[in-house]
Amino acid sequence: MKMKEEKRGFKHHWNRIVKKKGFFPALYLVVAALLLTGVLWYQNSNRISEPNLDSDFNYQDELRGENPFDTNEPSESVTNPVENVSLPVLSESNTQIVTKFYQHEIEQEEQEQALVFYNNNYYQSQGIDIAATDEEPLPVVAALSGEVVEVKEDPLLGNVVQIEHEHDVITYYSSLTDVEVEPEQKVSQGDVIAHAGTSLFSQDKGTHVHFEIRKDGQPVDPESFLDQPVTDITIEEATDVADDPTDSDLDSDLDSEPDSDLDSEPDPDQSESDQELESGRTTTHA
Repeated sequence: MKMKEEKRGFKHHWNRIVKKKGFFPALYLVVAALLLTGVLWYQNSNRISEPNLDSDFNYQDELRGENPFDTNEPSESVTNPVENVSLPVLSESNTQIVTKFYQHEIEQEEQEQALVFYNNNYYQSQGIDIAATDEEPLPVVAALSGEVVEVKEDPLLGNVVQIEHEHDVITYYSSLTDVEVEPEQKVSQGDVIAHAGTSLFSQDKGTHVHFEIRKDGQPVDPESFLDQPVTDITIEEATDVADDPTDSDLDSDLDSEPDSDLDSEPDPDQSESDQELESGRTTTHA
């Protein structure tokens, strides 16, 4: 009897709560909050995964795109940018070009600036001579990146450095001192390879560097390709100086006896460079 009265009192109490005005709105809010909490928990549980504790996996490599597991993906080849031709001196150096590259189509006054006087003869320059305008030492730098293929001391041309580049291009540097490179050494554009010096062949130019560019073995005018890509160098500018002597050479040949020229033997006391110059097989670079 007592239990029935307790059940009847609990039911009466619950009916009083349900009949209150704000009961159902509050119930709806509680249910909505529980549903929202459940949805958020479910989404976050899918995002959070256990970290891969495999010692071979590197998360730093993953961030850099260097995942070691992606070994099957082909790697992209890295191509070197094409360099522009530059003068073999530092940009801050005070210099001037004192000898031009000899060409037949230029004016006579410019041709005279492209002649080198040595041993009572005029020779056509296959490159340019760059001299300092002050007393400061003049560093000589690589005009292009490449590999040093020759370093030698010539009795006529002074110290000589030859650098081989891509695209069948070679650069020559002579009249040098304090050479700082050796054969098979890799150099970058702008690296100091020596300092300007003097040479017997261009003694009247004082301290200077003689600079040549050759494409497929043919000399080209360095000034024509300054600040241009090395791929633009062509042999259209080439001049065969050895087969086209100057007027002075012709006058000298006329004054000499033909038979004696044909039968003359090279002087054993002469240097190889002197013999090549007199034979017409070389100009500014043997």
